[in-house]
Amino acid sequence: MREPTAEKLRQIYGRLYAAYGPQRWWPADSSFVVVVGAILTQSAAWVNVEKAIANLRAADILSPEALLRIDLDALARLVYPAGYYNAKARKLKAFLEMLFDRHGGRLDALFALPLPQLRQQLLATQGIGQETADSIILYAAGKPSFVIDAYTRRVFSRLGLEPPTDSYASWQAMFSEALPPDVRLFNEYHALIDRHAKTVCRKAPLCDQCCLREICRLAMGSPSSGRSS
Repeated sequence: MREPTAEKLRQIYGRLYAAYGPQRWWPADSSFVVVVGAILTQSAAWVNVEKAIANLRAADILSPEALLRIDLDALARLVYPAGYYNAKARKLKAFLEMLFDRHGGRLDALFALPLPQLRQQLLATQGIGQETADSIILYAAGKPSFVIDAYTRRVFSRLGLEPPTDSYASWQAMFSEALPPDVRLFNEYHALIDRHAKTVCRKAPLCDQCCLREICRLAMGSPSSGRSS
């Protein structure tokens, strides 16, 4: 990655951090809850994921062993608030089956794998795509794998900072090749991007309120804070 790109990424991080402060992601009390949340949050607002997790906690099944044993239909009913509940119940079951078949149900054994092997094993699990896998790796396993989501693409496309091709791997490489492989940095950067996209860099961006306005291609090219891209 060219040094100018690395410098831009560091500058953007600094502005976001100054504007929003530490985000303290992921909002969960254990690595396993992070995994469950990462699977449930696909195409869902976090507030609804919290409701589903609360259901699992109230049913006293928020553990690998208990979730493996519970009937699929019963699990689907409990995760109903997160949407796509039948599919997400199957995804949770697929993860648990992999965890028990290959690692004796031990999350620490799974996370002890080297990062490339861990990512490969997660991606080979039904229902776990690249964004979900990287969320698990970064926030649950504590390994430096930068998470790319739609918010990242939106914000950095508007900034005029994009990889040569619009693929997940290219977007991830833009960050991972320019930044030091630091878990705390990757964690905070991704959380700050999402915070910025949800509050200011919306579909109809509030450019007048943006901490990146002076370095943003969209903002500099548009006098209107309501312009979308």
